Amino acid sequence: MMIKGEGQASKARGRPRLFDRTAALDRAMRVFWDRGYEGATFDELIAVMGLSPSSFYNAFGSKEALYREAVGAYLTGPGGFFPKALAGGGPAKDAFARLMMATAAAYTEEVGPAGCMISLAGLHDAPDRADFRDFMREVRGRSRTLMIERLDEGVRNGDLPEGADVAQIAEFFETVFRGLAVRARDGADRETLEKIGVMALDAWPGVRA
Repeated sequence: MMIKGEGQASKARGRPRLFDRTAALDRAMRVFWDRGYEGATFDELIAVMGLSPSSFYNAFGSKEALYREAVGAYLTGPGGFFPKALAGGGPAKDAFARLMMATAAAYTEEVGPAGCMISLAGLHDAPDRADFRDFMREVRGRSRTLMIERLDEGVRNGDLPEGADVAQIAEFFETVFRGLAVRARDGADRETLEKIGVMALDAWPGVRA
């Protein structure tokens, strides 16, 4: 004879747990951030995501597809500070000063790996992975585009001299930000990165503060 409730309890215990895709993607993103694409093994990824191989392929398709999605998660999550800092009010130089401080903070946060997930990704892959390198080059180019747009706004508002080479200014700061990512990964603290940022702002065109 079945005890009342026994059938329902057995059925509940046998039910698969719901898959939290967002949480699994976040965990995978942090592994990629820490290890890089090649350094993150398939076994490590499915373990941290709590998925079987078949569930992984059903949900994400492939390791590269997962990585591309993880890049998007980084840009809207931990990396979202970049457009937010530039979008604030005030002169263009103030926006870049905010961006420098936000970068120093984000690259040294204890809640995630040091540095930036995007800065060095896809630079050391095999020749047959040109599409992956192109993808990461395009992603890195987005930050430069955002800076150029903010600098153009500065020229229109009189924050920068008429005829300022905004593309070259953006290239300079892009190089600084990539260097900050490397320094953070090598162990530089927030204060060190902030000081570098202040020095970089001394190169601002026009009258220096």
